[in-house]
Amino acid sequence: MPGNVRLKSARVAAGYASQRALADALGVDPRQVRRWESDNPPWPQAPIQKELTRLLGQDMRALGFTPPEGHEPASPRRQSPANIPVEGSLPVVPSHPPTTMQPPSVAEDFAAVTRAHRRMYWSVAPATLHPAALAHTTLGCALLSETAGETRRAVAAALAETYLLAGRIEFFDLRLPDSAGPTLLRALQAAGEADDHLLGAAILAHTAFIPGWSGDREAAVERMVAARTYARRGSAPPPLMAWLDAVEAECETRCGNVRTALHLLQHAEDTLAAASHADGEAMPEWMDWFSRTRLAAFKGNTQLRAGHLPQARTTLLGVLDELPPTEAKQATVVLGDLAAVEAAAGRPEAACEFARRALEQLETTWYATGMDRIREVRRALAPHQHEQCVRDLDERLYGWTTTVSALAR
Repeated sequence: MPGNVRLKSARVAAGYASQRALADALGVDPRQVRRWESDNPPWPQAPIQKELTRLLGQDMRALGFTPPEGHEPASPRRQSPANIPVEGSLPVVPSHPPTTMQPPSVAEDFAAVTRAHRRMYWSVAPATLHPAALAHTTLGCALLSETAGETRRAVAAALAETYLLAGRIEFFDLRLPDSAGPTLLRALQAAGEADDHLLGAAILAHTAFIPGWSGDREAAVERMVAARTYARRGSAPPPLMAWLDAVEAECETRCGNVRTALHLLQHAEDTLAAASHADGEAMPEWMDWFSRTRLAAFKGNTQLRAGHLPQARTTLLGVLDELPPTEAKQATVVLGDLAAVEAAAGRPEAACEFARRALEQLETTWYATGMDRIREVRRALAPHQHEQCVRDLDERLYGWTTTVSALAR
């Protein structure tokens, strides 16, 4: 991706899908934004600097500008929740070769650790893995300044994946959406350095979860449009396109549009079926969070929220049977949804049994998204709170292990 990818990525992540949109927000001609996104962006005037940093939430260097000698770049005037600074910011591309150049092998060495962290995500406690991933991004940012050409692009791709992993942990495992937003922005900027459109699509789709889960449909859809654009640009394989449908379906579900969500999920199923017949199910190595079974889990949750309880029960039980033992985190979510199905069906004992199994798994593999499901179930069981099964659930729910884990996240 030629030009100032830092500014391009920050613009898209902030919701300005086009250069004209940002120009309108700044009150400048779109040609000015085009110049800023070129290979050699001119230094903006001070008032424009302040507006740029305010709108995009990063300082001028992080946005890809190099200040002329004697000029102090502006910093953001305010920090919105989506623009909290992140450790290990991407370095400005030097105008001259660095004094230390790493050998090409450094890219593979750095990527090997990234792959190891990706595998560890499914078993290592998030509070343990998260700081290790962030430390790895600090190393990656330093290596960007000491590499060039294909080596630099390979480092940038692994760095983007590591930032994506850190953002996933913050959002799904620790329920820290205000931290996940800026981390995912760093991931998008690194993907831009790598010119990796598929990674860019995956990162943008993850950013859609943040407004989607809070009910901001407009922002979620806008980010999904950007994600699909990047996916098309990178000739995305069918599984990635199906996952984008699933992400958008979850956002629509959270925003109360279950009919739209069910249509999206049907399209995702059709996409995977067509890919299977055409022997085209290959997906990027880093995309280890999606499968046919995971798609069914999305569907079961939407059926639950649509009130289609028999269908949801059948779908979710099938998912539970098919999930491999390594997917303990997903199992807690499915068990929580099954508990919600039974609670909605007026079967408190069955609901409590599924919730108990989820809590038992959470004591081994913490996952904040899974615990959120159990809390929703407990609220749904309020009319039955004097029954023994609910009291027994409370004993487990408010035991030392789960309570301390919940407060420590």
